[in-house]
Amino acid sequence: MNKSQIIETLARESGISQEVSEYVVNEFFRIMTEALVRGEGIEIRGFGSFSVREYEPYIGRNPRSGEKVQVGPKKLPFFKVGKDLRERVMGSSSAPDDPSHT
Repeated sequence: MNKSQIIETLARESGISQEVSEYVVNEFFRIMTEALVRGEGIEIRGFGSFSVREYEPYIGRNPRSGEKVQVGPKKLPFFKVGKDLRERVMGSSSAPDDPSHT
C-alpha cells in the first residue's frame, strides 16, 4: 500500500473528502518526520515505535572494486514493531475477515 492508497482508503472508510484525507495523512507524516528530525521517538501503542539511531564512522568496502572507503557517521530512522502488530501479522494466514483479527 502506498501513500495515495492510504489517502483513498481513509477518505472512503471515514466518509471524509479526498482533500481532507490527503491533508490529514500529509500532516501526520509531517509531524512524525519533524519529531524524528528533532531526535524524538514516536510510540504508537500496539503498532510500534520509531526512533533515530546514530552510527559511528567505519571503514567499508566498495562492492565493485573491493577498495576500502571511509563511511562517515550516520543518523537513520529505525522502526521497532509492536507486539500486537507482530502477532497479527504472524497470525495473518487465516482469512482477512476472521473476527479474531479485528
